[in-house]
Amino acid sequence: MAQTLLLTSAGIVPEVRDSFISLLPKKLSEITVAFVTTAAYGETKNPAWLEKDRQLLYGCGIQHIEDLDLKDKTPAALEMILSKKDVLFVNGGNTFYLLHWVRKSGFGRVLSHFLKRGGIYVGVSAGSYIACPTIEAATWKHQDRNRVGMTDFTALHLVPFLITAHFEEKYRVIINQATQKTDHPIVALTDRQAIMVHGKEAHLIGTGKLECWNGFHAE
Repeated sequence: MAQTLLLTSAGIVPEVRDSFISLLPKKLSEITVAFVTTAAYGETKNPAWLEKDRQLLYGCGIQHIEDLDLKDKTPAALEMILSKKDVLFVNGGNTFYLLHWVRKSGFGRVLSHFLKRGGIYVGVSAGSYIACPTIEAATWKHQDRNRVGMTDFTALHLVPFLITAHFEEKYRVIINQATQKTDHPIVALTDRQAIMVHGKEAHLIGTGKLECWNGFHAE
């Protein structure tokens, strides 16, 4: 089964909502979500944006949302949790901290099983970055703090391109410079855009034009 991902800058905002709902395999009232909070707690003890993203999901009509922190989890524990979920919603925050616990928990292996059985991956900012070949985009613009001393930025490589989230025109020069240091295709997403991926096909959704570099291609 082809894997399905929705990689966003700011979650299920109104411009992305209908496309997200179209991916869901059941009635909204029956959908179950694993709401990964790890990246947020790598940035602050009181991440206000978690409640914002949770309310956006509730606003779609989803009722069953379970918080999941990857910290100190085992692959067996993650497998048990995700076996009962339709959507894996990976929130934003500190990308380095998130990737650290992705590796420590064995999340990547469990995620592979989840996607193969038809589970849907939704990323928000850092949650989108870890789906890329590397998290190098987290060192651009307003740089994440590398509190875990990470030197290997290799990520999950669920898609063959890099995403840079929260794009605004003022960041164009910084991204132009960054493109000279990577061979990966790059797409910039505003907070009103997302990339929907099904198998090898990628589509830009939301409002605004496609901003891309290094040969990125979307339908």
